[in-house]
Amino acid sequence: MYGGIVFGIIRPCRHHLSRELQQEWTAHLCGLCLALRGTHGQAARLATNYDGLLISVLFDAQAPRESAGRRQRRAGPCPLRGMRTASVAEGEGARLAAAVSLVLASAKIRDHVLDGDGLLARPAMAAAARRVAAGWDRAGARGAAGVGFDTAVLVEAVERQQSLEAAAGLGSPLLAVTEPTETATAAAFAHTAHLAGRPGNAAPLAEAGRLFGRVAHLLDAVEDREADLAAGAWNPITATGTPPDEVRRLCDDAVTGVRLALQEVEFTDRRLAHTLLVHELGRSVDRTFGTPGCAHVPPGGAPPRPPMTPRQRGLLAGCAVWSAMFCTCQVCCREDYPDPWSGKQRHGCCHYSDCCDGCDCCSNCCDGCNCCDCGCDC
Repeated sequence: MYGGIVFGIIRPCRHHLSRELQQEWTAHLCGLCLALRGTHGQAARLATNYDGLLISVLFDAQAPRESAGRRQRRAGPCPLRGMRTASVAEGEGARLAAAVSLVLASAKIRDHVLDGDGLLARPAMAAAARRVAAGWDRAGARGAAGVGFDTAVLVEAVERQQSLEAAAGLGSPLLAVTEPTETATAAAFAHTAHLAGRPGNAAPLAEAGRLFGRVAHLLDAVEDREADLAAGAWNPITATGTPPDEVRRLCDDAVTGVRLALQEVEFTDRRLAHTLLVHELGRSVDRTFGTPGCAHVPPGGAPPRPPMTPRQRGLLAGCAVWSAMFCTCQVCCREDYPDPWSGKQRHGCCHYSDCCDGCDCCSNCCDGCNCCDCGCDC
């Protein structure tokens, strides 16, 4: 089975967020992490992911400024912030983001168990992982019920994914495989409108979520394709025989669709949501397909790095390595670090910062979407 539902494709480059938006982004990321801890203990913080915080961002962007839902609180020192305190988002948006992240992370665990990855090929380890997944399922369902969301749509999508992958073959439509991801993401995005008291936003947000889910699924497949080929693992692009140019076209069309859908949404403050779901989503596509998408990359692209084979680890081994990196502050203080599970390069949390001293050109997104065409290296 292809594990294509839990993603982290929206990783803003430190040169693309103003100081204000950087602080907001960090507040939502930390708020999601703390909401996960509050839902199911410290271990649940492993389900924190960059894309999950989009749910919290969308809720906050729609909520009235005087609403109690748009709250932040001061959190204590954390190793992931270099032992600094910070304002973190809290409220219904963070709780919904945590619930969705837990349910989808539990699906990822079961996917690894089904594939027999690493230590999970051992019956005892697989049984322990299933217990963790079941606990996260229950915690996610409880948390979602508290904000009026039924996680059954997510669970059903995960189950349908398995049957669709089993039926897919050469010539099958690639978008038939991405449909469950699209459905799950659409439901989560749309529910932020109901939480924020803006039911009229539900339809365009569902469309934006559906297309975002499509992009996320496809980019994950592109990134994993070579490793999946080497391991003999299932990959939707390889299984359906879809040419790379067609995959890129589908991604570009979906990015355009997200932008158009967001234009129909009534926001209180659209800046961060627009930056992440329009500009950073497009840059994620460029980055995955090897197209320079950041203005600080020199002409001709970044200098080539020596080829390295990412080290793949199973779920539990990856968790052990992540814990060691967490305790030594590598995931925050290093500019780039290898992902404990996949070996892919990740960006340290403390290195997402603004590049323009006093320039807020990238935080004032206009209707024409020309906010970053300001001449600075932002």
